[in-house]
Amino acid sequence: MEFGNPKADLMFIGEGPGADEDEQGIPFIGRAGKLMNQAFKGIGIKREEVYIANIIKCRPPNNRNPEKDEAIACLDYLRNQVLIIKPKIIVLLGSVALKNILGEEYAITKVRGKWIIKKEIKYMPTFHPAALLRDENKKIDFWEDLKEVKIEYDNI
Repeated sequence: MEFGNPKADLMFIGEGPGADEDEQGIPFIGRAGKLMNQAFKGIGIKREEVYIANIIKCRPPNNRNPEKDEAIACLDYLRNQVLIIKPKIIVLLGSVALKNILGEEYAITKVRGKWIIKKEIKYMPTFHPAALLRDENKKIDFWEDLKEVKIEYDNI
């Protein structure tokens, strides 16, 4: 499940589709997607200029977090997307994206908001928009992280 500009310098990776996303085949269109669209507008980025993908491509039963074998089954596809798109910046939305892309040793609460550079790509881990719907206190950190992404993006 993906959406966006195939030549994007900025990529966002979430964990997987929710019910609305799975039904329509477009990432981030449910409640979390509406919040993401507000964030894009707030920092002056058009959704059409970025590329949005997920760790897994179909919704897990009961919208649970993807299990390791489910993520592994989809990671080659995602790696190929990254190789084709060639983003300079990847925003990792939430713990599932962070751990599957950068490694199990990372914790979102410890590294969110900090740039991690690997293989010439700058990664910014931050909270998943769905987490903001559950805990409004995370919105400030999320907003600050996206402002940092915008500064970096403007300097590409």
